Amino acid sequence: MASSRLIYSIYENRLQKRLLKEKLPKHIGLIHDGHRRYAKKEGLLSFEVSYKIGMNRFKDCLAWCDNVGIEYITSWLLSRENLSRPKSELDPYFEVLNQLFEELLIDDVVDNFKVEFIGSIDMLPIFLQETISKLKEVRSGGQKTLTIALGYGGRQEILDAIKGLIDENRNDANDFDTLLENVTDEQLRQHLYSPETPDIDLIIRTSGESRLSGFLLWQSAYSEVIFQDVYWPEFRKIDFLRCLREYAQRERRFGQ
Repeated sequence: MASSRLIYSIYENRLQKRLLKEKLPKHIGLIHDGHRRYAKKEGLLSFEVSYKIGMNRFKDCLAWCDNVGIEYITSWLLSRENLSRPKSELDPYFEVLNQLFEELLIDDVVDNFKVEFIGSIDMLPIFLQETISKLKEVRSGGQKTLTIALGYGGRQEILDAIKGLIDENRNDANDFDTLLENVTDEQLRQHLYSPETPDIDLIIRTSGESRLSGFLLWQSAYSEVIFQDVYWPEFRKIDFLRCLREYAQRERRFGQ
């Protein structure tokens, strides 16, 4: 076991050194999928155990991103559709999320990051909203940006952006033609949840599912996507580095 860890460590270091010479993504999107299936596979007593393992891996991944110079991370920890799950499933997850956010208040893993949140935060439990508000206040600096998506849905974001754009441009004369003239890509972008964040370069989804499920639909139009077979709690640094290597080897065409 010790010799195996040593070999992996040597391989990781070599791979990371090579990657630092490559063109790496500026903005990474992470879909942390597979907690419950991991719990069943490992015979864990509850989903809460796998959630906690997954959140520790989340912090590990933040450090990996920071070390290679990723400037923006958008992490999807809860979809809007997930909010319809049974209370018995959601409550333990909310508790684990709250614990994670309390740790991030003091954990140096986010010292270089400004922490932001997007999604239907108002649909979350009050105690979680309070911790989120505190974390945003404490972690409002940093040269890099970590955006955490909670109760998030891509269609809802676009719908909210359209409503915001219409509301901004309507006038007393109800000039519909003028309103239509202002419906441009750039104008709509300004009403997205994170208008200052650049489009996503690379999306990584774990658990073997080969779909985006509505993740940042507008911002991912030209993203490179890598689907990993492992469940999120078992996602390793070597898996992360291999994703970056694959990204560096691809030729991005941006729809051309």
